[in-house]
Amino acid sequence: ADMDCPSRDTLARLPLAEAVLTLWNWTMNPEFLQQIWDEGRGRCYDREISFDVMVQLIADALLEKGGSGRKAFECGIEQAELTASIQAAYQKLGRLPVKVSQSFLRDCTIRLRMVFPEWAEFKVPRSIHGFRVRVVDGKALKNVAKRLKPLQRTKGGLLAGRFLASLDWNSGMVVGMVACEDGEANEKKLTGDLVTATETLDHEPILWVADSAFSDLTQPSHFARNGNYFLTRYHAGVPFFIDSDMQPVHRVDELGRKVHETWGWLGSPSKSKRIYVRRIEVTKDDGKPLILITNLIDSKFSSIDLLWLYRERWSIEQVYQKITEVFGLQHLIGSTPKACIFQASFCMVLYNMMQAIRGFIAQSQDIEPEELSTEKLFEDVKDQLIAWNLMIDLWITKVYFEASCTTASQVQSRLRKILGKPWRDRWRKTPWNKRNLRLPDKPKPPSGHSSVYRLIRDASSKQKTKTPSQSHR
Repeated sequence: ADMDCPSRDTLARLPLAEAVLTLWNWTMNPEFLQQIWDEGRGRCYDREISFDVMVQLIADALLEKGGSGRKAFECGIEQAELTASIQAAYQKLGRLPVKVSQSFLRDCTIRLRMVFPEWAEFKVPRSIHGFRVRVVDGKALKNVAKRLKPLQRTKGGLLAGRFLASLDWNSGMVVGMVACEDGEANEKKLTGDLVTATETLDHEPILWVADSAFSDLTQPSHFARNGNYFLTRYHAGVPFFIDSDMQPVHRVDELGRKVHETWGWLGSPSKSKRIYVRRIEVTKDDGKPLILITNLIDSKFSSIDLLWLYRERWSIEQVYQKITEVFGLQHLIGSTPKACIFQASFCMVLYNMMQAIRGFIAQSQDIEPEELSTEKLFEDVKDQLIAWNLMIDLWITKVYFEASCTTASQVQSRLRKILGKPWRDRWRKTPWNKRNLRLPDKPKPPSGHSSVYRLIRDASSKQKTKTPSQSHR
């Protein structure tokens, strides 16, 4: 065997590790990461710890060290990868600009989508074929450790920021997010920035799917920009005025439920932002109505298909559950909002990588990607990466991956070759049945959440307003 590359036997035993490292080398080479840093760093700078080193340290923490930042930083010092102190590493993480975190997710995902197997993309129903479906929803970052002094005496939980993300339903990848350091902020205010950051990633028209929080008169106008469309759940707080010139349409869906379609204006005549929409209503099994609104006015876009697609909105909630419980967002490494926002961005990039890995394996086995468990695959990925780093020297790994795959087509070919044979029956999802359901935990006493950003800001302002005599007491 060549002394500058792993042995064939080792590669045969660790195919998932080789696949992930191939994707990693393609997605996050130092020059590419430096470009992200230079464009978003603002007034921040590099000294001892560069951005690509910080990315590698967080990867080690989440993939090999059980989510422990300290262990990753200690190993980084031992391997001479980290030339600063552990405290300096935490401080660097805590100051990473939000813009860098947002660009990190968007730009890394652009490169991942370049090599994603088109075979594994989900297809929309025929009547809405040709749209790129984007699901939008927000998430607050919780479970912050109370390490910082302003947080230590706080009762209840803490919110380390909030973000609004866009899920590309066709590929299952999170393509972008816009974050706010204030965990108590209204995520709807981030909609316009999210649309601006992600609407040009595809050539097809976008169909934005969102819940009732985004069905006021402001958010749909963001979604409908540049010839795009929206499908949201109707919010009763916004009045709907029926167009009497349009005859209602009645249908029956695949479950035998009656579906009623009407057309009209969302918003009163005095509102300049009022929108002409199509209203789709069906009575759910629990007797409560489900009402959707869309600017897909033409009846050729089947209301039955649109109702089905709205049910798929739940997929973004499943993504948030996976990045929290499987990919390490449940244990936050840093305590500042900026650190937690970067970790959220990183976890979503890991999730997107696993979507690509799962797609190649599904294609090689000719099975639906949804039949494979992302969680089980990721557990094997972590085990194989640990074994890889124990068996293969770091310099050999760098030489092996730096010398290959400089184009997207080369990366695709290599991943098809690596993932064409490996298969474990345990990678299949466990069949659903009621016995698999986890019993609900005992209810906890109610407790509120406080914003980390506001607590740190208030503590800083109090410190600045102290008089000289007070500061020496």
